[in-house]
Amino acid sequence: MKLPELSLEPFFEKISGLTSTHRILICVAAYLLPVLAWGYFSAYPQYVHIQELGEEAAKLEKEVETARGLAKQYNRFKKEMAEAEDEFKLARAALPDKQEIPSLLTGITWSGHQVGLEFLLFEPKPEIARDFYAEIPVSITVTGEYHRVAMFFDHISNLNRIVNIRDLRMLPQQDSARLTTTCTAVTYKFVEEKAQPDQKAGKAKKSGGEK
Repeated sequence: MKLPELSLEPFFEKISGLTSTHRILICVAAYLLPVLAWGYFSAYPQYVHIQELGEEAAKLEKEVETARGLAKQYNRFKKEMAEAEDEFKLARAALPDKQEIPSLLTGITWSGHQVGLEFLLFEPKPEIARDFYAEIPVSITVTGEYHRVAMFFDHISNLNRIVNIRDLRMLPQQDSARLTTTCTAVTYKFVEEKAQPDQKAGKAKKSGGEK
C-alpha cells in the first residue's frame, strides 16, 4: 500500500500570500518558541535550583558563624573556668586543714612572744561556717610597745597560712610607752564536702548487696 506523498507547496503558497509583516512575525515566533521552551523547561528550573542552593548556602554560612561564636565563647568560658579552678586551688592551699589549726594558733602566739609582747588573752571563738571553708576567730589582747605590735602583725602576715586581723584597737597605758592592743585574728580551715544522704544510702545498699 502506497503512502500518500506529502507536499509542502500549499504551505509555501500560503506563506507567499502573507504580507511581509506576517512573515516576519512567523519567523520571530519560530525563533522564540524554542528559546522560550528551553528557558521554561531547562533554564528556569536550573535558576530556581541555583536560588535554593544560594539560600541554603547563606543559611549554612549563618549557622557556621553562629557555631564560631559559640566556639569562641566556649573557649573563653573554658579559660575562665581553668583560671577559677587555679584560684580555688591556690585558696585551698592557703587554708589549713583541721589538723593544722593547733600548730597555726601556736605559731601566732610564738610570733607575739618572739617580738616581746605579753599575752593577756588568747581565746579561740566558735567556728563560722562558709561555703567550702570555716572561719576560726581568735580574740587576742596583748601589751607592748607600738613597734613590737607592728612586728607581731608583720610576722602574722608572713605565716604560710591566711590570717586576717580584724577589730583592731590600741589603748595607751598610763605612765608607760606600752599599748594594750585588742584584735580578732581570723584564720581559716578547709571544710571537706560531706557526702549527701542519697550517696550514703546508695553506698549502704551497695555494701549490703555485696554480702
